[in-house]
Amino acid sequence: MADPLSILRQYNVSKKEIVERDNQLIFGEFSWPKNVKTNYLMYTGPSSGKEGQKEYYTLECLLFLLKNVQLSHPVYVRQAAAENIPVVRRPDRKGILAYLNGETPNSTAIDKSAPLEIPTQVKRAAEEISENLAKKPRLEDIQVQKVKQHFAARLDTPKEASVTVENIKSLSEAMSVETIAAIKAKRLAKKRTTIKSQDDIHIGSDLKAIMELDVDVTKDILSRERQWRTRTTILQSAGKLFAKSIFATLQTVKAREEGRHRPPQVTPVVTPRTNPIKNVPQPAVYNRYDQERFIKTREETEGFKIDTMGTYHGMTLKSVTEGNQPKKPTNPAPSQQPTQNPPTPIMTSAQARLNSGVQGNKRTSRTPIIIIPSATTSLITMYNAKEILQDLRYMSTEEKRQAGEKRANEVLLQRRKDGNTTVPYRVIDNPQKLAPGDWDRVVAVFVMGPAWQFKGWPYGGNPVEIFSKISAFHLKYDEMKLDNNVARWAVCVIQLSRTKRHLDRAALMIFWERLDKHMMKYKPHLRF
Repeated sequence: MADPLSILRQYNVSKKEIVERDNQLIFGEFSWPKNVKTNYLMYTGPSSGKEGQKEYYTLECLLFLLKNVQLSHPVYVRQAAAENIPVVRRPDRKGILAYLNGETPNSTAIDKSAPLEIPTQVKRAAEEISENLAKKPRLEDIQVQKVKQHFAARLDTPKEASVTVENIKSLSEAMSVETIAAIKAKRLAKKRTTIKSQDDIHIGSDLKAIMELDVDVTKDILSRERQWRTRTTILQSAGKLFAKSIFATLQTVKAREEGRHRPPQVTPVVTPRTNPIKNVPQPAVYNRYDQERFIKTREETEGFKIDTMGTYHGMTLKSVTEGNQPKKPTNPAPSQQPTQNPPTPIMTSAQARLNSGVQGNKRTSRTPIIIIPSATTSLITMYNAKEILQDLRYMSTEEKRQAGEKRANEVLLQRRKDGNTTVPYRVIDNPQKLAPGDWDRVVAVFVMGPAWQFKGWPYGGNPVEIFSKISAFHLKYDEMKLDNNVARWAVCVIQLSRTKRHLDRAALMIFWERLDKHMMKYKPHLRF
């Protein structure tokens, strides 16, 4: 499909005339509005603040540059501003002129995936149609009628009769009748497959004129046809963007797979039993594993408080011999001695086993913890921590918010290592929620610069002492000035580029290399 940029280049190289009429630029049979956007990208500097947004030059802007190419750039800018026409920026001027003048076959600034507007078919003027008709020879009705009559006469011609011996009136002395009949039959058979050129001599000019007329009409019809949709234009949509519609759906599927949208599971509340089991009516169904409930305990123990279901499992020898007796004061005062000892609470063996099992099954977590700043001005937040540390690709917090990302209280990273194995890392931004036993698992912290970030931390909140036990990092753009506190502290500085995303992986790999060395030296008991 023809695009305005390539058509403009073709007409400029061939020095063809470009017609401007009714805010339309006409290139022969195609026409576009003056303000139609081409697929030539506009230069945007690093300080423009329009990352991710693509801008294209208009057709009128490029045509105005070709008409005023002899002017210096300041004069050209003033003249374009006076006529309210967008200007070509100075960094793009040389590349655009080289491409439009045919000096270079292609340009890196041409976006082949940009949506293009379909051109409008230009109707030919009445004068042009009349001029073309005047050039063609006019066919009279008499010539057409003469050709029709000739074809009709040929169809009405009677067929030759079959050759027989009786039809021959005179015979030659040199040939017999059978030989002459065979020769005539052979000639007649050959005549049926042979076309004589002299039969159509008198209508040759008229038939040729009719065929030329038919060819001209067919060419005129084909010239007016235009292809409305191709396999490329059918995939282009001016109302929807692939990044907003498809990427949002993929993010939702990814979040669902990671379990973010799982409904919170309701933990069943277990209330302790206050009534003994014997008060609950039980169905009289025999079960060899539950025979004890069919036997009356009072009859077995004769009224004594003996636990027939008791066990010594998990108890020490001292507790077995002495029993669960409360400790008595060593030298109680005579006046304070009670007249009667209070009843000692009896703990059943089932409760003792439950308490010992809960204490024995508690395990200490070995998952490392990474602390990041909670301020929104930090380059790494809870919005983009997974992309930066797990995917090794920087995405700003604003981009994640626009994509519909919700802030999580904590993030669980899955770091992929050699051998197709993954190691979990816990990322938080609120260290006040950590228990005293969790600080041993803190392995890294991202520093912003102010010392108040470590208020309430262990080790007296002293950054120098904290960084001797926890590996510290600082994330910044390469053109930003380094904070004075960060320059004085033992902090690893990681620099990122605002526009060059292909350098992120190499820069962020420094974080994992430094962290692995720190954990091998100071935290070998954790998983990494």
